[in-house]
Amino acid sequence: MAVTPDDFFNAAMLDQPRNTMNKFGSLVTNINVTQFPGLNTLGISYARIDYAPLGVNTPHLHPRATELLTVLEGTLYLGFVTSNPNRLFSKVVKKGDVFVFPKAMIHFQMNLDHEKPAAALSSLSSQNPGVITIASAVFGSKPPISDDVLAKAFQVEKKLIDWLQNQFWENTNY
Repeated sequence: MAVTPDDFFNAAMLDQPRNTMNKFGSLVTNINVTQFPGLNTLGISYARIDYAPLGVNTPHLHPRATELLTVLEGTLYLGFVTSNPNRLFSKVVKKGDVFVFPKAMIHFQMNLDHEKPAAALSSLSSQNPGVITIASAVFGSKPPISDDVLAKAFQVEKKLIDWLQNQFWENTNY
């Protein structure tokens, strides 16, 4: 297949807010090698994240990328957790601030405003960063992880695990 100038252009209109009417109050618009063939082998991708008032980009990780997030509008509470020991690094950031999430670290963002939406742009260090949404992976896998395993791991009763596994899990991350 011949390469064309259109392989190096994407009319994603990232300046436009997206619809955040879902149970998390956030939406991620990806610009990776799947939507933008010109990124192939370049080791970069991009995303816009929109947040409703109090919207959350749920805890997730990118197994193949570091993420650099820039706040476009609003005030976000965000952070990541290191591995062993599990230490939280969190901050409240506002328009113009930049925060980095190291590769493969669980991270999240939340719009702190009760009335106004927020938005951010993220640069990722892979043309295909991947995403693992923690709650969806643990409680929404198909087939499900044994409730015996999860009850023991989380030190809760099996009926709570069964309830969590019966929720409708969706992935709104990258």
